Amino acid sequence: MSNDSASEYTEIIYDVSDQIATITLNRPDKLNAFTSTMARELISAFKAADADDDVRVVILTGAGRGFCAGADLGRGGSTFNATDEKRQAERKDFGTIDGVPRDGGGAVTMTIAACRKPVIVAVNGPAVGIGVTMTLPADVRIAAQSARFGFVFARRGIVPEAGSSWFLPRVVGISQAMEWVATGRVFSADEALAGRLVSRVVPDDELLSTARTLAEEIVQNTSSVSVAVARQMLWSMLGEDSPWDGHRADSRAMYELGQGQDVAEGVQSFLEKRPAKFPAKVSADYPDLRRAAWPPRPDDVDSQL
Repeated sequence: MSNDSASEYTEIIYDVSDQIATITLNRPDKLNAFTSTMARELISAFKAADADDDVRVVILTGAGRGFCAGADLGRGGSTFNATDEKRQAERKDFGTIDGVPRDGGGAVTMTIAACRKPVIVAVNGPAVGIGVTMTLPADVRIAAQSARFGFVFARRGIVPEAGSSWFLPRVVGISQAMEWVATGRVFSADEALAGRLVSRVVPDDELLSTARTLAEEIVQNTSSVSVAVARQMLWSMLGEDSPWDGHRADSRAMYELGQGQDVAEGVQSFLEKRPAKFPAKVSADYPDLRRAAWPPRPDDVDSQL
């Protein structure tokens, strides 16, 4: 079934079936080039997926022969000039951070990062600029053999955005991150796999089925609350200083979840040698972990999104 708000979207497609939300970038004639409208729609869709108990996993992909060719450069040299009047008008609801206009890609990636549902990206073609940085908060990236990647910012006189200065070194390591960022070159799916940007490369015609098979494995075998808590814990620990921080968070989560109905069902189904039917819902049963939701929203953000 489709989400009720899907009819409002013009640059993405949002569909939910079998507890999997598929978000498709949908400007195929422009290789799904990123716009302010697309940013708003992605933010809306990820928030909808996070709030919907019928969504267990999110798949993000692109329509046509490309994933996302980067920012739409239709305004020429003023494309990235935040003082440009047209840009200001179309992005005023993005607000500010540290007293300057928020980067639109970052508004998207912070929303993806905050989503409690696991996110799988199926990269079906070129993923350049924001087309690759928007994927970094996802949990799994799978590439079609024809996919190409590029952190091309230095070749355009700007820097990696969308929070990627935090995400990219943590995903691939600082040395690999700097090689790709400093050269700005476009590279193959095989190089992305060798550099750990993606977890696997598959034939083009197997991309979506591979992503969906992984999503179905999560849907059919796991507790939605357990996965949601684990996603928050693993990502949040990337910024902590000590394994004691992990031990503290793990102990609290085990204490809270250990009393819940899902663990009782998980253990009983194992003993009875049958598939588990986990009753808990993220919307109602997400435990009090005595930690701020990740990533915690800083005080210098002033935004409607």
